[in-house]
Amino acid sequence: MTEVARAAAADPAGISSAVPVPLAADGVPHGQPVLDRLVALLDLERVEENIFRGVSPAESPVRVFGGQVAGQALVAAGRTVPADRGVHSLHSYFIRGGDPSIPIVYEVDRIRDGRSFTTRRVVAVQRGKAIFALSASFQLQEEGLDHGDEMPSVPDPETLPTYGEFVLPYRDKLGPWAKLPRPIELRHVTTPPWLTGEPGDARSQVWMKADGRVPDENLLHVCLLAYMSDMTLLDSVLARHGVYWGDVIGASLDHAMWFHRPFRADEWVLYDSESPSASGGRGLANGRFFSRDGRLIATVVQEGLLRPVRR
Repeated sequence: MTEVARAAAADPAGISSAVPVPLAADGVPHGQPVLDRLVALLDLERVEENIFRGVSPAESPVRVFGGQVAGQALVAAGRTVPADRGVHSLHSYFIRGGDPSIPIVYEVDRIRDGRSFTTRRVVAVQRGKAIFALSASFQLQEEGLDHGDEMPSVPDPETLPTYGEFVLPYRDKLGPWAKLPRPIELRHVTTPPWLTGEPGDARSQVWMKADGRVPDENLLHVCLLAYMSDMTLLDSVLARHGVYWGDVIGASLDHAMWFHRPFRADEWVLYDSESPSASGGRGLANGRFFSRDGRLIATVVQEGLLRPVRR
C-alpha cells in the first residue's frame, strides 16, 4: 500500500487535526486537503497482480457514491495497462448498493491486449457479491478526423457564486448531503431542481473542477472526471418534473463515458446535461463535458432508477 493509500485508510474523511482544512461559506470542509483525500482514495492497494482494494470516506451516505466506485474501478483497470495507452471509453452497471463501512475489492480481467487497443473488465466485490461491473477500453494515441460540438454560451464560472455561498440559505433543505466534505467545486449555471420546485427544462449546466491541484497523471484526471460525472447528471431528469431526492427514490443503474480530448480535472469544465426520456421508473440523461476553451472533452450517458415516493 502506498503512503497516500495508508493516509486514506487512516483518515479517509480528510479531516485530520494535523492539517488545517479550509471551510466554505456554509461551513463545509473543502480545498486542497479534502481533494488530497479523494486522490488518496483513488490510489488503490494492490493485493495481487489483478486484484486491488479500496476504501470509502469515513463521512459517507448510506451507500457508496457511484462516482467513487466508478473512479476506483477505472484506476484498477488502468493499473494493468501500459502507460502509453489512455482510456477512451467505459461502460458500467451498478448492481448493488455498496457499504461504505467496509473495503471494496476490485478484480480485473485482462480481456485483450491488441496492437492499438487494450480491453479490461473489472468487478467490484463486497461480502462475496458483485456491487459494480465495468468494461474499459484503452488506446494508443492516434491521428484522425477531428470535430466536436460547440460549447453552449454560459456565464464564466468566476461570475457565479461558489457552491458554499449558493447553498448557504438551503442547508436544512438539502440535509446531510450538504454537510459532506467537498473535494469538487461546483458553480451552478442553471437553477437546480431542489431550488425551483417547479417543472422546467430537462437540462442542467454546472461548472466543475477539482478544488485544488491534481498530480500530473493522465489516468488520475480521467478517473476524477468519472467521479464528477455522477454528481449532477440526473438533475436534468428531475428538473423536467420539478422534483428532487426525497420526492423520488433513486440510484444510478448504468453509466457510460467516452473521452475525446486531453483535459485537466483541476481546471474548470462545463457539465451540460439533458434528459430525453423518463418512463417505467427510470430516467435517461445525456451529458457533455467542455473545457474552459470550448473543446468537447467527454460524453456521458446514464440511466437512473427514479421511483416517486408515496406520501
